Amino acid sequence: MTLQLSNTLTRSVEEFRPLEPGKVSIYCCGVTVYDLCHLGHARSYINWDVLRRYLIWSGYAVTFVQNYTDIDDKILGRAAEEGTSMEAVSERNIEAFVADMARLNILPADRMPRATQSLGAIRALIQVLEAKGAAYLADGDVYFAVMKHAGYGKLSGRDLAEQHDNASGRVASEEEARKQHPFDFALWKGAKPGEPSFESPWGPGRPGWHIECSAMVREELGDTIDIHLGGADLVFPHHENEIAQSEAATGKELAHYWLHNGMVNVGGEKMSKSLGNFTTIRALLDSGVSPMTLRLFVLQAHYRKPLDFTAEALEAAATGWKGLNAALGLASPAAPGTTGASTEGASITPALVAGDPSDLPKELAEARARFVAAMDDDLNTSAALAVLFELAKPLRGLANRLERGDAAAAVEATSAALRGQGALLLELAGVLGLKQEALAGAPPQEAQGGLSDAAIDALVEERRAAKASRDFARADQIRADLKAQGIELVDKPGGVTEWLR
Repeated sequence: MTLQLSNTLTRSVEEFRPLEPGKVSIYCCGVTVYDLCHLGHARSYINWDVLRRYLIWSGYAVTFVQNYTDIDDKILGRAAEEGTSMEAVSERNIEAFVADMARLNILPADRMPRATQSLGAIRALIQVLEAKGAAYLADGDVYFAVMKHAGYGKLSGRDLAEQHDNASGRVASEEEARKQHPFDFALWKGAKPGEPSFESPWGPGRPGWHIECSAMVREELGDTIDIHLGGADLVFPHHENEIAQSEAATGKELAHYWLHNGMVNVGGEKMSKSLGNFTTIRALLDSGVSPMTLRLFVLQAHYRKPLDFTAEALEAAATGWKGLNAALGLASPAAPGTTGASTEGASITPALVAGDPSDLPKELAEARARFVAAMDDDLNTSAALAVLFELAKPLRGLANRLERGDAAAAVEATSAALRGQGALLLELAGVLGLKQEALAGAPPQEAQGGLSDAAIDALVEERRAAKASRDFARADQIRADLKAQGIELVDKPGGVTEWLR
């Protein structure tokens, strides 16, 4: 099977076929830099980072462009609140964005244009639309005439005539009264007193939000690109309007594939500042949640589905990551009793390509094939993670034995079989952007004077497996060994075991 992607434009899952063999052009809608990034941004950019990594690993030359919206009413509002400038607010939050993405191991975009640096392209695109009769000037503002684009609504499925009928009888605002159609939208906004403005053929002003992205796509990647990315909340009006103005100007399809990720819910409710359930990436990570725990949590759900953020779900991801992190640590050449595996895959770079599966033993080749099949199935990261946990299982057990000073384990760690398994685990983890990390609050075993959390988790898992195979003597021995080191096991309904120091 080749890569299949769910295309919002066609409402179907389609085989991915790039415009040019071996090359992929991607545009991802970026942040409006008026505040710190939140969990919704983390969800979106982690998912699209995995798409990019997988394409690179599959051998494609990927050009990934992501913009900054640094002209916006929200930025101006924040600047007014702080008594500072639009530029100061934007710069502060761009620096914060770069730092937050780095903590989450998200690859920097190849190019990150800013609206303020793309004004020439924006003005030129508006002039093309004017010349084609798809834009008009009204009291210093320039609007796009939606009725001039026959395909308006094809992305969102909205019927323009029906929306017009639903809007009839509504009291029009001063702005709406200037429009030829209620759903026309601003390409250029005339300057208001006290606001920053830029020169243009239509007088001082600033661009509208939608035209910024259309202009930056065209300037950076051309008239038609392979993939356009964003959150589901951008389908309408932002992406619908991008399509309308870009295709009216060029007569060409803007993007062949439109991918949208689902929203983040907190405790069953949509995340929003008004509900008080709004959490920034920085606040969450600074509270002690590890970056890779958050990344694993996001990837456990399919990118198109809503993601319900709860303390319980995050704790479950933290537990899963402890075990996977222990296995990655053992696979790393820096680890004691190393398998000698390469860490290159854990920090995947644009030059990285997949290893040759023909060099793998049968069982590892089959595991790799299951990983590829999962990712080809519309980026099914949940199934891909299952392959990683399968590969990690013997490494976790070995890490636990090494920590207990098992001499036989040290010999086993150098075996060719374990080296191969560790190398594949690191490679596939790197495709998902997961890398071994020192967990906050978990000092080395020597400093603790006892077992690490990862070692305890591995023993708990070994005990569960022993009970499942009716080896109750081994299960009881593990409980006794842990108790002797101050670790109490608590068995709960459903086969769940918790532990306390």
